[in-house]
Formats: sequence, C-alpha cells, structure tokens
Amino acid sequence: MRMKTGVKPAVVGRFSAAALLPIAGPAAAHEIAALAEAGSAALAPALFGALVLACGWGLYLRGLGRVRASRAAQAAFHAAMLLTVAAVFGPLDRWAETNSGLHMVQHMLLIVVVAPLGAFAGPLPQFRAALPDRWRRVWNALAACGRRPLAMAVVHGVAIWLWHAPGPYRLALDNAWWHWLEHASFVASGWLFWWAVLHAGRERVPQALLALLSTLIHTGLLGALLSFARVPLYGEAGLQNQQLAGLVMWVPGGGFYLAAGVWLVWRLLAATPRPREASAPSPGR
Repeated sequence: MRMKTGVKPAVVGRFSAAALLPIAGPAAAHEIAALAEAGSAALAPALFGALVLACGWGLYLRGLGRVRASRAAQAAFHAAMLLTVAAVFGPLDRWAETNSGLHMVQHMLLIVVVAPLGAFAGPLPQFRAALPDRWRRVWNALAACGRRPLAMAVVHGVAIWLWHAPGPYRLALDNAWWHWLEHASFVASGWLFWWAVLHAGRERVPQALLALLSTLIHTGLLGALLSFARVPLYGEAGLQNQQLAGLVMWVPGGGFYLAAGVWLVWRLLAATPRPREASAPSPGR
C-alpha cells in the first residue's frame, strides 16, 4: 500500500531516521527507513512511537538538570529506553510478526526487563521538574497508584490476559496502531506494577509479595495453557511456535517475578532491627 501524499516515502524515511537517530541509534533508524521505502502502512505508527519515546527521553534529560538522580537510577532509565527501542524498532519486531515464540520474547522483554528498569529509575521527580505545575495532578495520581501493589497487579494482569487472547492478539498483528497500543499497555501497566512492588514501604511489603505471587501464578497459568494447547490459538502462527511462546512466559518470565520476591524478602529482613546484644556485666558487679 503506497503513501498517498505528495511527499516521497524515501524522503519521509530519511527524515524519520534522522529524527530518531539521537535516541535509537542506526538500527532503529534503518528499520523506520525500511518501512518508508516499502511504503508500509506501519510508517505512521512507527513515527508516532518514535516521537513519544523521544519526548519521554528528552523530558527526563531536561528534568535531570533540575532534579538530580543517582547514577544507578540514570543508568536504569537509559537502559530501559534503549531496550525499548531495540524491542519495538529493531529486527525483533519484524521477526515477531510471524513467530509466536519471538513475539513472546518481545512481550517479556517489555514486561519483565524494560518496565522494572523504568520503575527502579523512579523518573517521576525528573518528569515533574520538566513540566509545568498543571501536570501535578497526573504525578499525584501516578504516585497514588504506586502505593497500591495489589491494584496494580490486577491492572497489569488484565493487560497481559487481554492481549494474549486470540482476537486481540491477531488484531495487534494485523494493525500497526493496535500493535503499538499493545506495547504501550504492557510498558505502562508493567511500570505501575513494578513501581508499586519495588518501591513498597516496609508496611506494604506483604502486599507487594502477594502481588508478585499472584502475577507469578496467573502468568505461569497462561504460559502453561499456551504450552499444552493441542490446537494453535493464533492461526497460522503454528502450534510449535505457540508452545515455545508459552514456555518463554512460563519459565524465564516467572523467574523474574520469583527473583523480585526473594529480593523483597531480603530487603525486609535487612531492614528489621536486630535485638541488641546483652551487655556483659562489669567486673565490679
């Protein structure tokens, strides 16, 4: 399907590649340029996604000039952004269109790697500093969500099950705009979930552990359903690829939730005050 505008696709491709180059690198620029050269209908969603990522990254950098963050937090945020670019602009996104196993790798990369890295970075102070005060309600609402691990686990779980149902799954593969919405819902709900879990105060650690346990169980169940299904649920994707996708969600994906639970328990035990050792009686007594 050719673009029906007066601008040549090659020109649009070069422009989009140049706009994305500072944040995405040569690989992402090449992918968008390839879409433009082919006249793909996915070009507009790709450009929109690149713009959103560029704006988010730019706001964070602007906020860093006003509110500093630790080197570890900065590294986590930049790593999350780079991995997002690799997942949605790199060749993995193209391969995932015809391979359910690689499609699940892409999903798990966004859910259990990108989202927790972004949550660990804690970029809200930087975003708050970079934008006017009228955005205060948005940041307050996000902060309130971060205090509800169980509620965020429900939101994240709904997103996971919804987009892995056969209908929405095929819709996301067939329509680039729905595909981007799928990715955005994974990252957004995953970020809120991991934010609420990883930043849980001592009094909310039990809730965070329960949120992790419930997510581990229902994602494992979904992975098992995909792995042991006797018929392909996603059409021409094939039964073998579907089973591989289930294993990716079930085993490596579950390992991240389990590791996060262990870390929470360790942090809780480390923060528990130890009883003072009984002082030895003085020689004169």
